[in-house]
Amino acid sequence: MFASVAHAMGTAGAGQAGGADALMQFVPLIAMLAIFYFLLIRPQQKRAKQHKAMLEALKKGDQVLTTGGLVGRVVDIDGDILSIDLGSTTVSLGRAYVVSVMDPRSKAVKEEK
Repeated sequence: MFASVAHAMGTAGAGQAGGADALMQFVPLIAMLAIFYFLLIRPQQKRAKQHKAMLEALKKGDQVLTTGGLVGRVVDIDGDILSIDLGSTTVSLGRAYVVSVMDPRSKAVKEEK
């Protein structure tokens, strides 16, 4: 019984080195958080910022691609509601559902930088 109590008490010098060991256990966790930030979170925030800037810059006459796959020309803007001409019909669409602005000459999506 006394041997187990003495073993549990440990030695006097072990308490000082334990602080460094505890800090070293957090290093892999901190490294994983840094990797997640630079590979996942930061690029997503950058794309969201670019998309928001693109939505704010929408104007009449822009050819847009929607999340539903419709391609049309913006004919009217009323706050967050866009009227889009699809050729034979005009639809109203929320501004947030625009995926990209297309280049009308080449029928391709403009590169966002």
